[in-house]
Amino acid sequence: MDPVTLTILPTDWNHPDGETLRRAQRDELDTRYGADTEPGVKPSADDIAVFLVARGENGSAVGCGALRMLGPSEAEVKRMFVVKAARGSGVSTAILRALEAEAAARGVSTLKLETGPAQPDAVRFYTREGYTRIPLFGHYVHSEGSLCFARDLRAAAGSVATPV
Repeated sequence: MDPVTLTILPTDWNHPDGETLRRAQRDELDTRYGADTEPGVKPSADDIAVFLVARGENGSAVGCGALRMLGPSEAEVKRMFVVKAARGSGVSTAILRALEAEAAARGVSTLKLETGPAQPDAVRFYTREGYTRIPLFGHYVHSEGSLCFARDLRAAAGSVATPV
């Protein structure tokens, strides 16, 4: 799938396509880590500032990502997920750049995220996209199974693209 064919738009957290994508992500994470191992507070419609859904040419939902505000200048990337058939095609990068643009528009200067050691693909992706390892933060401070990353959006301003 060519990223140019994507449409990435804010979508209601409770939209059926979003629920389907988040359920698929949870199933994949349960396979990697075991059931019900989410560290921290599960995101909800009440604490997500924006939820983006990426759609392919035919309108099918192929990926998602969300932002949770941590403070006036910090936000956390949540629920980044791309369906297996669309992986390796630039969808993840397009969603991440769209989230970064949404964050910057809200005055966010630092974007943080949490992943884990059973997701080496995610670790490689975030590192490639300019995120660096940071100490555990927030709800993850005592989560030994967490790996945390951050990106300074001010330093990356030249590489933050407009949402697709």
